[in-house]
Amino acid sequence: MTEHPLHSLAASRVLVLDGAMGTMLQRLGLQESDFHGPGIPDAPPQKGNNDVLCLSRPDAIAAIHRQYLEAGADLVSTNTFNANAVSQREYGADALVYAINRAGATIARREADAFSTPDRPRFVCGSIGPTGKSASLSPYADDPAHRNVRFRELAEAYRTQIRGLLDGGADALLVETVFDALNAKAALYAAALEFEARGATSPVIVSASLASADRLLTGQTVEAFCAAVAHAPGLLAIGLNCGFGAAQLAPALRRLKAVAPCPVSAHPNAGLPDAFGDYAQTPAIMRQELEPLLRDGVLSIVGGCCGTTPDHIRAIAEAVRGAATPPRAPRPPAGAAFSGLERLNVPPGPHPLVDVGERTNVAGSRRFLRLVKESDFAQAVEIARAQVAAGAAVIDVNMDDPMLDAPAAIRRFLDHCAAEPGLADVPVMVDSSNWETLVAGLECLQGRGIVNSISLKDGESEFLRRAREIHRLGACPLVMCFDEKGQADTPDRRREIAERSYRLLVAAGIPPERIVIDANVFAIATGIPGHDRLAADFIDAVRWIKANLPGALTSGGISNVSFAFRGNDALRGWIHSVFLHHAVAAGLDLAIVNPAAIPDYATMPEDHRRIVEDAVLFRDPAAAARLAELAMATMDGAVAPAPAPRGGVEIAPPQARLETAVATGSATGLE
Repeated sequence: MTEHPLHSLAASRVLVLDGAMGTMLQRLGLQESDFHGPGIPDAPPQKGNNDVLCLSRPDAIAAIHRQYLEAGADLVSTNTFNANAVSQREYGADALVYAINRAGATIARREADAFSTPDRPRFVCGSIGPTGKSASLSPYADDPAHRNVRFRELAEAYRTQIRGLLDGGADALLVETVFDALNAKAALYAAALEFEARGATSPVIVSASLASADRLLTGQTVEAFCAAVAHAPGLLAIGLNCGFGAAQLAPALRRLKAVAPCPVSAHPNAGLPDAFGDYAQTPAIMRQELEPLLRDGVLSIVGGCCGTTPDHIRAIAEAVRGAATPPRAPRPPAGAAFSGLERLNVPPGPHPLVDVGERTNVAGSRRFLRLVKESDFAQAVEIARAQVAAGAAVIDVNMDDPMLDAPAAIRRFLDHCAAEPGLADVPVMVDSSNWETLVAGLECLQGRGIVNSISLKDGESEFLRRAREIHRLGACPLVMCFDEKGQADTPDRRREIAERSYRLLVAAGIPPERIVIDANVFAIATGIPGHDRLAADFIDAVRWIKANLPGALTSGGISNVSFAFRGNDALRGWIHSVFLHHAVAAGLDLAIVNPAAIPDYATMPEDHRRIVEDAVLFRDPAAAARLAELAMATMDGAVAPAPAPRGGVEIAPPQARLETAVATGSATGLE
């Protein structure tokens, strides 16, 4: 597929975006009559619905585009910021969404073409705003799971908007002023579907608006936001706009540049508003604030947002020419990254194991299942919070139970989690054998999560269909070593399926660092001799994957290895600890575990550790029998119980517990 010229231009020189449309429209002193025309509702009042001016006053919109192009803009953005069904419904104009967007793009296209020359083409960006509703936040403090809008509604609304923009001639899409990454992910999902239907991908810019120095309104950091939207099709740039002026955005833009896999953009406000909401920053001061970012090659696209005018854009264009510094090339991804409100980096090479908390799984925790069945989500959330407090960097959420409506349950639980300080910080692994449940979970995540799992058991076509959908929804697939013939339980089968899955996914456009492979953890010492080497085979498979499938991550469900000893928690903890110790040395990246129940490898009694190690590594054919003897001794109380778990927490004094409860919203320990 041919790359759009904007990609090479943004890599070679700084492009100038236009300034505020709303600021210029306010100067015109438009009246209610200006907002009406054929097809536009007479009621409710339309004044303030600037998007319908694309239909009622195209001359006014065209004149504003011309002024910005004359000032030196390379890119003009359409007057379609709120031209989506969710926003237009408030004006009774939702039936006009396609027409508004097509007209808006057509107006901008005509003006951009009039200013284009062979040496300096001008381009049109279709402006896509966030709507006034959040898919991640509840508007009610006493109902954290309530949502005013859902992912699918947003995606459908955005697709109609995108269709109109592209039909009208937009070169690129500008998903801007993002305050909730889940809203943005819905727009990107809609764009991916529309591009696929057209057989052509347009450049996409994604730009967030900060509510504080480094966080969006939802609380997400700029680094986490970058991870959440970096899957965007045709990604041209990730950036920041609105909220603040250039000086206030500069530190966050530099942090964004350090993690962005693409060029960085910025269109800040003309400083901060005064007490009356007016922006008084002069073009000269705005230029002065942007010059260090241009000089250091941080920005590839720069323009203006609220309060900016053609004079501001003229000053910015002069600053770009004066700096004459090409944008600094983005760094290639250094390992994997997941995100909730915070970013979780998984660097290549040796690194600490990423614990994935397993207790928020109805199949693995009877208490969690009971709480979900009783709709006691407040207490169910406490189980997730305890996993994070014990060291889990990701939480695995599974609602697969025949007595549950799993898609509805996973939505409610994840919506509750999103409102919990600390818990919302961590990425989520959505875990289910049901495709509908997996999708329902992904549509609740504003960060980049993981899907557990997909496999080749239904053939390559279905495998790739699901993988592409997971990628479009902004998550990473976890692949089980399972194919049309069944589950891999030998070294050769593990390697064969892992390599085949990896090659298919990479060829489908999924980056290696977004692929997680689980080589299947099976129980050892079951009494069947052929099972005794399964843990050692898994460790060898992890080592082979890391050596032969560059960039791929490895994962495993650790508790499976000790399934033959269920009921003996002390011995199971030792087996898990030994197994993890050697699997991590082989390159295991993620482990689905209960982090509160993994004893420290170094503190295990040496004689017991040797028995466990012989069995886990299959160093002796008689090791399984000795492990069974140790199990009997443990059950009889002849050995000490497992050491204190990692991350164990002392019971704090009452005052400290009260402070923690106020800060986190958790009632644990208050009694």
